[in-house]
Amino acid sequence: MTAKRREALAGYLFLAPNAAGFLVFSLIPIGMAFVLTFTEWGLVGPQRFVGIDNYTAALQDPLFWKAVRNTVYFSVGTVPIAVVIAFFLALLLNRAVRGLVVFRTAVFLPYVTLTVAIATVWMWIYNPDVGILNYLLSLVGIDGPNWLADATWAMPALVLMSNWRGIGYPTLIFLAALQTIPQDYFDAAKVDGANWFQRVRYVIVPMVSPATFFIFVTSFIGTMQAFDQFYIMTKGGPAFSTTTIVYYVYQNAFAFSKMGYASTLAFFLFCLIFVVTAMQWRMGRRWVHGEPAGGHAGARLARPRGQSGVQ
Repeated sequence: MTAKRREALAGYLFLAPNAAGFLVFSLIPIGMAFVLTFTEWGLVGPQRFVGIDNYTAALQDPLFWKAVRNTVYFSVGTVPIAVVIAFFLALLLNRAVRGLVVFRTAVFLPYVTLTVAIATVWMWIYNPDVGILNYLLSLVGIDGPNWLADATWAMPALVLMSNWRGIGYPTLIFLAALQTIPQDYFDAAKVDGANWFQRVRYVIVPMVSPATFFIFVTSFIGTMQAFDQFYIMTKGGPAFSTTTIVYYVYQNAFAFSKMGYASTLAFFLFCLIFVVTAMQWRMGRRWVHGEPAGGHAGARLARPRGQSGVQ
């Protein structure tokens, strides 16, 4: 056996465990779930082939379309706000000041904390009688609502909690991107007379656009699959105002024992995520690049690591 073939064989052997895991735990279950979309099955007993009845039933199900709207509402209400806040947090954390590690840890800690624990704390915060949020509102003369039991305020309450919990992840990505921007770009911008806002607008924003694109794509996928906070805090209520597609899949699969219909809903969720991701990839071609706007001469230089020049 030649050295080239031995090297290729070694590579395949290293890939084999991961490929086997993907096949057993991802690809085969996905194929089986797709097959279930054409059946009626209650977890026990034989499966009954029903053709495309599950698909037509989903398209005619008003609760499914409400779940779609809730899913989009939650994603659109969470991701853009989180990206903007995370960007400016990263700017603040990208400074050489005393105790910076403590602040960075405090920002990222909620992201790695169990959702159950965070949801329990926020349920107390939203409590209409003893919650701190309504108490603070009462100090300025505002009678706070029953957040999680009000169909108008339940979803905004979950959006607020999810933004607080998930802000650490995009902040970390932005912080890593900021530390790859060469100081030469900022020096050139200062020589050109650029102020702080102009350095952010024409140097930092274009340079971190690949990170921004990555955050948008992964965050939208994540929020469309969110489940824990809905299950713990609202159970999809009140009046289905927080019933998302994932929660509706869970209800049909494990509460109503309709695995075929649940698999169909999951397939529609896959299609929704695919369409949103494809749109982001298409639009990303227009604004994702890695050079400062205007093309400073420093853009042709190497990219050493270092602190951002935004002060």
